[in-house]
This record gives sequence, C-alpha cells and structure tokens, in this order.
Amino acid sequence: MSCCKYKRVILKLSGESLAGNGGFGIDFNVALRIAHEIKELVEMGVEVGAVVGGGNIWRGRSGEGMDRTTADYMGMMATCINALALRDSLESIGVLTRVQTAIEMKEIAEPFIRRRAMRHLEKGRVVIFAAGTGNPYFSTDTTAALRAAEIEADVILLAKKVDGVYDEDPHKFPDAKKYDTLSYIKVLDQGLQVMDSTATSLCMDNNIPILVFALDEPGNIKKAICGEKIGTLVCK
Repeated sequence: MSCCKYKRVILKLSGESLAGNGGFGIDFNVALRIAHEIKELVEMGVEVGAVVGGGNIWRGRSGEGMDRTTADYMGMMATCINALALRDSLESIGVLTRVQTAIEMKEIAEPFIRRRAMRHLEKGRVVIFAAGTGNPYFSTDTTAALRAAEIEADVILLAKKVDGVYDEDPHKFPDAKKYDTLSYIKVLDQGLQVMDSTATSLCMDNNIPILVFALDEPGNIKKAICGEKIGTLVCK
C-alpha cells in the first residue's frame, strides 16, 4: 500500500472500452484484462468503485423522432449488461464484487444504497454502479461524479481511448497540445472533452480530482494509483 496515492477511487470505463477492436458488444478478453488490473488495485488495499457506460450496446436515440427519455432508459439497461459482464470477469479471477443499480432489479443486482456500498468497499469488495443515476438526461459521466461524491472517493480515474486531454482532437490534428494539468474552470470555459459539463461542475463543487488516461496501455490503472505522471489531472 506504500505506493498508493489514493485509498478509494471511482474507475470510469466507457462501454466502448469493453468492445475492444470490434466496436460493438463485449470482448471478454478485454473485460478480463481490465479485471486483472482492478484485481491488482484490490490486492494493494485500494477500495474500487466502478461506473461503466453503455455505448458499446446502445448510444442515444438511434431512431428518428425517438423519445429522449425512452432512449436514456434503454442506455441504462445497456450499462447493466456491461456491469454484469465485468462482475463475471472479476469473480472468475477471485475478486469479490457487487453490482448496485439505480433502478431496482433485485433478481440480478442490489439497489444502490450508499451506506451498503461503502461497507462493501471497506470489506475489500469491488462495487460496480449500474443504470446511471436512475434518471434520464444524465450521462454516466455524471453518475461517476455523483457516486464519487457519495462514497467520498479520493479521485475519479477516467479511462479513455486517448492518453489525456488535448486542446484539439489528436486524431484529427497531429500538433494538438496535451495538458498535464487543468482547472475545472478551464475545462468548462473552453468546452474541453473531459466529462460533460454537469459532471465537471459536480466534481468542482465537491473538489474531486479527475485523472484522464489511456486504458489501452496495460498497467496504466496501477500507475495512476501510484501517482505516476500519466494522462491529465483536472483539479482546482
């Protein structure tokens, strides 16, 4: 535990990260690799909560004229599928895991109860928070910020396809500038693609740092926990 900079974290994973190179659905080899990296943290004594998106299964309103609320609830269901897949991968390698959902579905998961979630974390169990906030019009970014505040997490580990935050899309602009650190205000003022504005504001109001880094490079989650210089840190 000596190298750990953070004791309790929220790991935010996009749904696309579970899809691997396929771009859709779940690549269980990728899920297992992520599970092994999470296991390392647990063995180091870090308390891990996770929020996973649903974009590998459902993204927004695919049908013209589709009701936004209906589309958002469908997205919440997609996050539950991903949460169960990640739980299965973790349990297959001996990591005690609980899924808690913002929408009650007692046959497959616990309802989200803050004090129960914190107790699971204290006992060394990974807690995966699914079904978003339980309300339409809120993203899983906002879910990560909300759950981080509720469980008193030290940081949000925002695992992405890119290795940090840039002033422009690095895939389109090779000379895009990467930031080592950013303030919440600068992220909001410049509209930088870190988290959505609601999530960023919630982190700012509760002083929750956000560390943005690349998930594709093995070992990056551990490096982030140990305070190594990777990615972009968003803070005051």
